[in-house]
Amino acid sequence: MTQMKQKHTIAIVAGGDSSEHDVSLRSAAGINSWLDRDRFDVYIVEVSHDGWFAHLSDGTHSPVSRHDFTFDDHGRSVTPDYAYITIHGTPGEDGVLQGYFDLLGIPYSTSNVLVEALTFNKFMLNQYLKGFGVRVAESLLIREGQHIADADIVERVGLPCFVKPNAGGSSFGITKVKQAADLQPAIAAAFKESSEVLIESMLCGTEISNGVYKTRRSSHVLPITEVVTHNEFFDYNAKYNGQVEEITPARLSDDTTNRVQALTSAIYDILGASGVIRIDYIVSNVDGKDVINLLEINTTPGMTATSFIPQQARAAGISMTDMLTDIIADKLHLNFD
Repeated sequence: MTQMKQKHTIAIVAGGDSSEHDVSLRSAAGINSWLDRDRFDVYIVEVSHDGWFAHLSDGTHSPVSRHDFTFDDHGRSVTPDYAYITIHGTPGEDGVLQGYFDLLGIPYSTSNVLVEALTFNKFMLNQYLKGFGVRVAESLLIREGQHIADADIVERVGLPCFVKPNAGGSSFGITKVKQAADLQPAIAAAFKESSEVLIESMLCGTEISNGVYKTRRSSHVLPITEVVTHNEFFDYNAKYNGQVEEITPARLSDDTTNRVQALTSAIYDILGASGVIRIDYIVSNVDGKDVINLLEINTTPGMTATSFIPQQARAAGISMTDMLTDIIADKLHLNFD
């Protein structure tokens, strides 16, 4: 590694085109508060259909050129050295921005195009990981223009079941369906968020979430968080409006904790992931034994003050500043020792 000689410019890329645009900006604010200003100059770059804009220190916005990802800061041309992507949904969580930054030769915080596209597509991800022995819920996929009769859905996945957008975040367009008559309205709601709809059997048990990040020099599987919500499921209000109890570390046996963390590390390696990701599971009790079922993988996990990753980092005794510095330095080949 080479010794850092000057500050590097970090663009926290946030916003996006999904319903989680505003949540992404809250994650960006969290990351912005943790980044080490002695080592980095930091800008938040907000992207959307309406344009790309860098947030400047005086509260004004500067248009970002999509040709080379540059912008003007009061007469000074800025070209970021690194993109910290914290978009929840398209185009930051599905490989689109990753391909753009690859073309420009700008390092970024997430996994590569293939991994992002795969993990963004919940159905394809589950089918892929099943081949490695990972347990997942029974599911089926519906694309726009297709129709599956209610009776066929019930026969395949049973009731209750979850109907959700197949590509997108996990906060909008999700319905827990308890009776067949509610299936088609739930499917219609999910189609508003994605061109594909995933219908999954309901897994009963304890919902948990486990973060992990790795660099060339170290591996950090974080403590597990147990999710206890009084809502029907871990929805938007539970995630972002405090309607949930989050217990870190989770109330699991040592054996189950070790198995979950080992699986989290293995999935990270199977995918060839980069940066920090969060993997969600349901732990079911089957014949007196804890069985670990994969729910989904989030490659741009929330970074708000109440998000899981900051909670788990605190429980592990890892500062968010140190975590983010490690992740950025790994891609930029910097040595801060």
